[in-house]
Amino acid sequence: MLWLFLPIIAVSSFGLTWALRRYALSRSLIDIPNSRSSHTTPTPRGGGIAIVVSFLIAIVAMLFLDMLQLNQALALLGAGVLVAVLGFLDDHGHIAARWRLLGHFLAAFWALYWIGGLAPISVFGEKIELGIFGYAVSAMFLVWMLNLYNFMDGIDGIASVEAITVCIGVAFLYWVQSGAAISAPILLACSVLGFLCWNFPPAKIFMGDAGSGFLGIILGIFALQAAWVSSDLFWAWLILMGVFIVDATVTLIRRLLRGEKVYEAHRSHAYQFASRHYKRHLPVTLATGMITILWLLPIAFLVVDGKLEGVLGLLLAYVPLLLLALKFQAGEVELR
Repeated sequence: MLWLFLPIIAVSSFGLTWALRRYALSRSLIDIPNSRSSHTTPTPRGGGIAIVVSFLIAIVAMLFLDMLQLNQALALLGAGVLVAVLGFLDDHGHIAARWRLLGHFLAAFWALYWIGGLAPISVFGEKIELGIFGYAVSAMFLVWMLNLYNFMDGIDGIASVEAITVCIGVAFLYWVQSGAAISAPILLACSVLGFLCWNFPPAKIFMGDAGSGFLGIILGIFALQAAWVSSDLFWAWLILMGVFIVDATVTLIRRLLRGEKVYEAHRSHAYQFASRHYKRHLPVTLATGMITILWLLPIAFLVVDGKLEGVLGLLLAYVPLLLLALKFQAGEVELR
């Protein structure tokens, strides 16, 4: 039954993106290049709504076909809709950062209510249970995932390629382990694929806050849901999302240490320095996908297969990414 959905979702996302591009052009929802932009051509924004609509319709269909549990569907639907609406409104007109953040935490706690909080996590064979404190930790995780995905959506195709390769990688790991829970990540990948046809370098439309924030919180929810199945799967999710997590976290820390306002637009992520170094977006976008599939996926597989402890797998995956981020000056002041 799942395989019947995949082409429908991808084609629907493609068609919706086309319609949203026409809408953005008619309403002058255009990103105009400025000193903090990584693009040079005025480009419509807001196409990520196609991902949101396509995926959420698929989730509702899965629910009615008994392919997804009610609590899992409600976590994805409620949090996803709230984040997407906030992003859509922000794409059309600025919303103060404090109100966006409040909405992000409301979405996170909604999802956590239905997930059941943070599952006990195995670290070197010891189960760590945080109890009620786990809700605070996992809420911070979801809000950070949401915002880091927004931060990392700065060059053509990178956020789409990251989502697709992470979801494909996780689907492979689920298939290897038991085949369970494979549906939702594959459907998300197909939703993003339809949009990527318009967003691949050179992009004809941008994702916008509605799409990037939605992807960030949905991937975060997937990871927390996986933790209730297996700690190894949770570690695998963190490993596969390593490119975005490391770049965004290193950049944030270095900007905080300089006393900068982290919510202000900037071009100091490693991927942004790299795109300027190579004078193109395509090599950096493709490298993101290749690192995920060729480096991070094999490590995640070793963790899920029981050959490698989760924390050690995370370190093995992240240390080279940290060195790469530092090589490309993540968080450093841009010299104009």
